[in-house]
Amino acid sequence: MPTPPESIFRPGLFDGRVALITGGGSGIGKAIGLELGRLGCRLVLAARKQERLDATVAAFAEQGIEATSTVCNIRHEDQVAAAVKTAVDTYGRLDFLVNNAGGQFPSPAGHIRTKGWNAVIETNLTGTFLMAREAYNAWMEQHGGAIVNIIADVQRGFPGMAHTGAARAGVDNLTKSLAIEWAHNGIRVNAVAPGIIFGSGYENYDPFFQQVFLDMRKNIPAQRLGTEEEVANSVVFLLSPAAAFISGQTLGVDGAGSLWRVNWEVPEHDNMPRFGGVEVPESPS
Repeated sequence: MPTPPESIFRPGLFDGRVALITGGGSGIGKAIGLELGRLGCRLVLAARKQERLDATVAAFAEQGIEATSTVCNIRHEDQVAAAVKTAVDTYGRLDFLVNNAGGQFPSPAGHIRTKGWNAVIETNLTGTFLMAREAYNAWMEQHGGAIVNIIADVQRGFPGMAHTGAARAGVDNLTKSLAIEWAHNGIRVNAVAPGIIFGSGYENYDPFFQQVFLDMRKNIPAQRLGTEEEVANSVVFLLSPAAAFISGQTLGVDGAGSLWRVNWEVPEHDNMPRFGGVEVPESPS
């Protein structure tokens, strides 16, 4: 794997700690695991494909990072329970949970079939809940911990992927609810909302959407796409003692993109009903 940039965090920051990362075999999840592992955290990487997990665990081992893996589809309660059990049985504790696994596909809302809608909701929303609930019941209720949920920039809607927008907005609210319910257990729950991040997921889209993706640079004040390492750093911060008084929050990592321009072009039309008022002129008279 490519040599990562030098960490900005203190060496040994997470010595003795254990993190379970879903979607940890590739992309942002892998970047999060790499950064946590370099800081001394022992890792349990969960994903659906064993071969991808094996490759990541081997790559981490070459850098002296201790990691194990478990196959887990977060939509299945038995696999979720098994993943958390693997962490606790292997390392005797579970300090951090990073809910990174997710999935979606680009589609106008009118073309999304019920099967596709349910699959995205079950993965991104229900799967996140199942992982958090299991981590709470199996370890964190009695011992405390920290949870970070990876969502998306959905505060202005998510046209073109309404299914994941609805699911991720649900996780944003779930983050707030759990932060309150579990505060007395010593558990902090936060979320990270990446903007347009260039990484391995780019290859999963067809050429048309790849170009749409790259063109989003013009809608970002930073005038560039984000990196997986920048998302990983935000997660590390939220898990670290520096964020001890932060819970129930969603941190945007988007180059201020959520504050600027639109992410969906609305065709010119005159179809919206009007009630009262005067006709607005096209230009000053």
